[in-house]
Amino acid sequence: MDAARNAELGPTDLETKLRARGLRVTRPRVAVFRALERMGGHRSVDDVVDHLRDSGVPLSRMTVYNVVGDLERVSLIMRADAGPGRAVYEAGNRWHHHFVCRQCGKIIDVPCVVGSKPCLEQKAVGGVVDEAQVIFRGRCNECVNADGV
Repeated sequence: MDAARNAELGPTDLETKLRARGLRVTRPRVAVFRALERMGGHRSVDDVVDHLRDSGVPLSRMTVYNVVGDLERVSLIMRADAGPGRAVYEAGNRWHHHFVCRQCGKIIDVPCVVGSKPCLEQKAVGGVVDEAQVIFRGRCNECVNADGV
């Protein structure tokens, strides 16, 4: 389910999904999930904390970290692996990869050919691969066009 589909989830649908994944429905879980949906894109815990505070729903940074961990563990949100730096998250659970612009830092979703984990398999590791991520790096079209190169 991607962010667009998640955005269609009404209060009861989200509550049902939380319960189906073994989580209690709590105000912080609903607030964090909805904040990630509303903000869209790839957001840090600090972004979520600021958004919630500005929306009149102040939650501590630690609470948001805990909720993000819970939601990621049950695949309601995804951690966007963009390499070193702060962790960023997004609403949705459709497996995909990311392109990171070296110039402006923008993170762009790149569809996975397979559409599910692990997407790639490496038989040489001698174990069971359950996840593989590809991070594309370069310059996004906006930066290329702005530089005229």
